[in-house]
Amino acid sequence: MRARTSREKADLVASTAVVAQTAARHPNLVASRRHLLVVLAVLVLNAGRSWLHAAQSRGGAGPARSLMYLRTIFFELVVLAIVVAGVRRYGGSLRALFGGRWVSLGAFLRDLGIGLGLWFAALVAVSILGSHSAPPDQSIRFLLPGNLLEACLWIALSIVAGISEEAVYRGYLQTQPSSLTRSYSIGILASAAAFGAAHGYQGLARACVIAAAAVLYGLVAKWRQTVRPGMFAHVFQDAIAPALVRLMRH
Repeated sequence: MRARTSREKADLVASTAVVAQTAARHPNLVASRRHLLVVLAVLVLNAGRSWLHAAQSRGGAGPARSLMYLRTIFFELVVLAIVVAGVRRYGGSLRALFGGRWVSLGAFLRDLGIGLGLWFAALVAVSILGSHSAPPDQSIRFLLPGNLLEACLWIALSIVAGISEEAVYRGYLQTQPSSLTRSYSIGILASAAAFGAAHGYQGLARACVIAAAAVLYGLVAKWRQTVRPGMFAHVFQDAIAPALVRLMRH
């Protein structure tokens, strides 16, 4: 019994030393490197699923939009749950994913104001960069709601996507590469590239434009040390997209 206890203590000391050494090398990691690979694999599969369903929908063989919205909400929450579970298991801080609590109304309004400014800057950037690519009406026409129920589900999806995707891409996928490479620039670019790839179902040109706009989101997240302004901007951007597309038609 004593021998086994001594061996267990030795193993515990060794494992603690490994964890401490890893933390010293990468103090800002919020989850393990293995978990990062799992998240990337899930995102690749999800991107492939989105591309396939988009092709089917453009051909008239896709599911009803309401079902598509619900299914997308489900996958957004699944990816977020995987990220949160990995961060919790590793002992990382969820503040990197969601930011801290607002301590005052002024702090909330400041993030809201920065978020609206970010939304406008991204809208201008996308308009300029996307002037030679396919119009949004052509790339996401199959996604746009056509009745009241679909409009309500679209708003719900916009809220879920704004929170989930900012936490995953700007909170998680920006922090992990930044810590591993000790370069915030690489983290921002890696996160933007992954975000653009996730929107590949809109076509290569549009995906590149979206990736470029995502760099703005990454810069603001780094500047403010929180993804909350980006969440506001993302929700607002997605929620009013149908209205903007219809306005562009006229």
